[in-house]
Amino acid sequence: MTITYVTITYQAAKVLQRTLDSVFEQDYPDITHLIIDGASTDGTIEMVNDYIGRSNAADNGHKVLLMSESDNGIYDAMNKGLRSLDGDYVCFLNAGDFLPAPDIVSKIVETAITQHPTSSSPLPAVLYGDTDIVDGEGRFLRHRRLSPPKNLTWRSFRYGMLVCHQAFYARTDFAIATPYNQKYRYSADVDWCIRIMKAAAKENVPLLNLHMVVANYTEEGQTTLHHRESLIERYRVMAHHYGHLQTFFLHCWFIIRSVVK
Repeated sequence: MTITYVTITYQAAKVLQRTLDSVFEQDYPDITHLIIDGASTDGTIEMVNDYIGRSNAADNGHKVLLMSESDNGIYDAMNKGLRSLDGDYVCFLNAGDFLPAPDIVSKIVETAITQHPTSSSPLPAVLYGDTDIVDGEGRFLRHRRLSPPKNLTWRSFRYGMLVCHQAFYARTDFAIATPYNQKYRYSADVDWCIRIMKAAAKENVPLLNLHMVVANYTEEGQTTLHHRESLIERYRVMAHHYGHLQTFFLHCWFIIRSVVK
């Protein structure tokens, strides 16, 4: 089983190293790491080239590929990553985010294989897990407030993005067939996850809860920096998939719940 990580970078030299190191340190050999860069000039490219050299010298089975050119934003870059995929599963691991332990990919693959009953049955469309939140220095802050349900479906996200994008491993055939919708600037990842889960439900392909923390998410991301715009856009995504009336009443409940707490 091959796992592909896609990392989108632009002027990311201050936070990228821990992301690269966390993939480099994985003891699982069948890993491809695609770095899709937006023509950075801050040392990001040099950092990635050093990473490629380290991976080649280590002969650890990892394949690292770099693409650096101007793009039309993060979701355009993610679509470039989708067009370059091979292997079995893809996870988008942002610059600054990182894998929690050197054996986490081995554990993910072992769990997926153990839960895969026969060679003739389909691999799960999505492998999903939990997320820890870290600060800008990579230090643990807290467990993510929203946790994945035992049995995730595309309808689960009407209660919020219960699985972090970095903890969502999509089977590559579903991922390639589901490009990010670039009309969204901040919440195309939410829409992408929902559409992949919808496609899986249509084909009756299961989703698998890994029951482990599989990602450390850096709090200071673009969504945090543009919080209000992101919330408005996320409402639009949810209304598109779940209907305006249900989305409105659920958001009223979210507000009441936050006030009561």
